Amino acid sequence: MDQYAQLMRQIADGDRSALAALYRALEKPVYRFILSRLNDPHESSDLLHDVFIEIWRSASRFEGRSKVQTWIFGIAYRKVIDRHRKAGRTSLTDTPPEVIDDTDSAETCIVASQDAAQVRHCMDGLSDEHRSAIALAFWEDMSYREIAKVCDTAEGTIKTRIFHAKKLLMRCLSAFGPEVTS
Repeated sequence: MDQYAQLMRQIADGDRSALAALYRALEKPVYRFILSRLNDPHESSDLLHDVFIEIWRSASRFEGRSKVQTWIFGIAYRKVIDRHRKAGRTSLTDTPPEVIDDTDSAETCIVASQDAAQVRHCMDGLSDEHRSAIALAFWEDMSYREIAKVCDTAEGTIKTRIFHAKKLLMRCLSAFGPEVTS
């Protein structure tokens, strides 16, 4: 039995220390995903806590038909969608988290910063569905099947979204020059 599934069983039995352990283990990736959708650290932090409150309340309903992480990202995804609906937004204006270059070369840092800005610009041009699929696939390293469960859609649809999103990103990035897409 995987450690997260064991924690879910303990949480379902009312074990607060199991919830704390699950929170410590998954806080950063879930927060990163929420932040990539909302682009607001304070709102993302609030929503992260809402996700774990929901986990506490509904742990007994986890049936094990998916990985625990997939189930939790599904909760986060639905809470983000709900937050956008409440705010009356029709399209998201999020950006992916920046990747910081640890090299000593100032030129490398500047180029990386420009590349990140270009990727953010291109990501902003994608639809919410395309951004969600790309974020889950590449930042959270989820399989197509897991993403389909999170987004409550068909696996084939996710494959198509990622395929088209990558094409759109490459087309957009190629407008900045060959060094970005190589």
